[in-house]
Amino acid sequence: MNEKIPEVPVVQETRERDQHLLPELVTHLRQNRTELRKQWAARITSAHLLSAMTDEEIFSMATGVYDNYVEVLETGSMEALQAYATDLSERIIPRGVETYEVLGIVLLLRDVLARSLFDKYRKDFDLLNEVLDAYEPAANRIANTVAVSFVRERERIIRQQQEAIRELSTPVLQVRERILILPIIGVLDEQRAQQLTEQLLAGIRTSRAKVVVIDVTGVPDLDASVANHLVQTVDASRLMGASVIVTGLSPTIAQTLVTIGVDLGKMNTVGDLQGGVEEAERLLGFKVINAEPDERRS
Repeated sequence: MNEKIPEVPVVQETRERDQHLLPELVTHLRQNRTELRKQWAARITSAHLLSAMTDEEIFSMATGVYDNYVEVLETGSMEALQAYATDLSERIIPRGVETYEVLGIVLLLRDVLARSLFDKYRKDFDLLNEVLDAYEPAANRIANTVAVSFVRERERIIRQQQEAIRELSTPVLQVRERILILPIIGVLDEQRAQQLTEQLLAGIRTSRAKVVVIDVTGVPDLDASVANHLVQTVDASRLMGASVIVTGLSPTIAQTLVTIGVDLGKMNTVGDLQGGVEEAERLLGFKVINAEPDERRS
């Protein structure tokens, strides 16, 4: 019968080793803080990273990251580093800093600190191995935390910018009392079409509009699904109590609407935006009075 070999508590031994060595590492890194920061900032500059920032800004950033880096090694808590990385990302992403640059500077810091530890412990090879075994997992967690925080913040900012661009690209304009204009420019996909509908219906409710002019002069083409969505937008606007005038239909878009079975005879269409506004005013009973030019005084 085979005897069961007792398991070696490797994990426990590793934790005890790290708890013994990490405080010593933290002390070393704090004692050499000034010189190591300078080395790191110089490596960043020579690697042509963070080129959108000045040398003073790079050194200030290096100070903050270094101090948070050492704090994580000391406490093992990533919360403060995550908060700092998010705040830093908010400040440097608008400057044009890319993800590869952030990863690059964090890996450079890991390298600078590892070289410093090698210089300190190189006379004792066994101890050096233990020190690096304690340092590298913590350093990798730190690098991963900073990278993930940056990527998340970058994605958030990109989503925010895309939302702002979509809002600017589909403005709902009130030109007269109870009349709204929705000029659509550019490619209209399903996501943008959905947002367009939401903005328009909200505008109808807010302004208590009775007539809406949807101008598609600037739309090059519509596929069948988006064309259907446009028709649904017209129907939804009517349910909200607003008549809809569609202007600027190109032959291609008109053909698409016919193909999907839309009866254009039941859709109020006008050739251009100016004609659409005039038709809207007529529906509401507005009269346009052309002012006579002032006679020249002799």
